[in-house]
This record gives sequence, structure tokens and C-alpha cells, in this order.
Amino acid sequence: MLESMLRVRRFEERCVELYSAARIRGFMHLYIGEEAVAAGVNEALTDEDAVVSTYREHGHALARGVPAEAIMAEMFGKVTGCSRGRGGSMHLFDVSRRFYGGNAIVGGGLPLAAGLALADRMTDRDRVTCCFFGDGAFAEGEFHETANLAALWGLPLLLVCENNLYAMGTALARHQAQTDLALRAAGYGMVAWAVDGMDVLAVEEAARRAAEGVRAGGGPHFLEMRTYRFRAHSMYDSDRYRDKTEIEQWKERDPVEGLARRLREAGELSDEARTALEDRLAAEIDAAVRAADQAPEEPIEDLLKYVTSPVKASRP
Repeated sequence: MLESMLRVRRFEERCVELYSAARIRGFMHLYIGEEAVAAGVNEALTDEDAVVSTYREHGHALARGVPAEAIMAEMFGKVTGCSRGRGGSMHLFDVSRRFYGGNAIVGGGLPLAAGLALADRMTDRDRVTCCFFGDGAFAEGEFHETANLAALWGLPLLLVCENNLYAMGTALARHQAQTDLALRAAGYGMVAWAVDGMDVLAVEEAARRAAEGVRAGGGPHFLEMRTYRFRAHSMYDSDRYRDKTEIEQWKERDPVEGLARRLREAGELSDEARTALEDRLAAEIDAAVRAADQAPEEPIEDLLKYVTSPVKASRP
């Protein structure tokens, strides 16, 4: 899990450099600070489970096993990207790893996740669909419709709310009268509890317990991951709505360094091993950037491919 979190952190730090140099364009939302959620939850899922994500999904995709090379190529808009360069930062997708995308619409992934879970239940497949979303999505109708139907139909759905305290630039207390989101989710008749989202071991334990409950037929489970993003909402955001002291206080609970410290204290991580891990990840990301640079763009004649059907649908 330390490797998983470090991969996300170093990948995104490189993306900041590339974005600043105008080699990555469009919108980009960073996950730095929230890595424990992606790493811990994905550790508790199987390859057969499905994951539905948000527009802040680099961490989810990397933790799920989508190669850094495929993600970086997508960021560059190249045809070798996981979405053939058509989606960019907010629309990563990899069906082979059952990663059903980032979604640029706040809360847009929730009904899609319910559909995947419903399909699994109707076909008696032993799978869990995990849906990540933010505290801002909790205010959207999609969450409440999805939570209600999932509980009503007993769907095998794991709802993971990444509560980083700010819906874009709006503090949680400014858009939710009741800020205990797990308490509100329990009102739909589902098992729900809050988790320290800065502690990857606590996240993994909670996610495993919740996933086991879903697999056992306990219906949907809800986890409120109380976490924090160290960077602004997006690369275009001036981040004037948060006090710098607050940001620095949360950085003291950095999930990456927190786990590294615990491993060192337990004698399970030497300085040499940490250096070797950092070097290996740096080489992996360097290779991803080189591959993205060299990859071709989609040819103009293929621009309508996958947009319209190649064969007219026939009616019965």
C-alpha cells in the first residue's frame, strides 16, 4: 500500500510539472493528500469487482492497476491512452480491469454503479461494485436516488464518500445542515460509518469489512472517508477559500509519510528500501512520459470512430 500511495503521489507531482509546461492540457484535478483512500479500498477489492470513479480519479485508476503509461498517454491525448486519448484527465477507463471510468459530472457515476451492481445481482455474480464520490456529490439527487434504490433492492454496492471537506470551493458546513454524512446515509437503511481517511490501514480494514458485508448479502454499505486534498480543487483554482494554516495542519497527517513512519518504527522499511522504491517509481514514471511523448495522436479520419455506429441498427 505504501508503493501504491507513492506511485499516485509521484505520478501527480510529475503531472503538475507537465501541466505547467503546457504538455498536459484541459482540466486536471489532483488527488494529492487523499492517496490512502484509493490504496486502502482497492486493497480490499478483488479483480472481479468493479470500480466507478470521479473526475479526480488518477489515484483510483493507478491503485486499481491501470498502467501509468496508459494514463500518461491519455493525459497527453495520445491514441495509446487508456481511453485512446479521447477522455483526458477526467475520463480514464479500463474495462479489462473493470475500472468503469472517471466521470466529469458530479455524482454522475452513482447511478452507473447501481446499474453494474444490479446486473451482478440479477445474474448471481459474486461481485462488489465500488463507487467513489465526494462530499459535494452527497448534495446531488443522484446520490439520494442511488442510495434509496440500492437499499430497497439490496444491491451489492459499496459507496465510498471521499469527504475532503470542500465541494470545489464550498466548505461542507456551508452546503450540508448535517455534516455527519455517514449518519445521513444510514437513514436509507444501509450500514454506514466514518473512517479516518488519512490512515491507509484504517481504510483497508474498513473497506474489507464493508466489502465482506456486501458479499454476504448485507446490501449496500457506505463509508465516509474523512480526508483532505493538499492541492487546490483543480489546476485552475486559486485556492483562496481555505486558510493556509488549515492546509499545513492536515499535511502533518500525510498518509504516505504516516505509513512510512510506522513501517520504519516496526523495522519493516529501511532507508535503503525506501530509496530503492522511489528510484523504481521514478523510472516507471519517466518511461511513461517518454512513451506518451512518442505515441501517435488519433488520425483525423478516425475522429468519428466509436461515436456513431458502423452498422445501422435493424428493428425487429
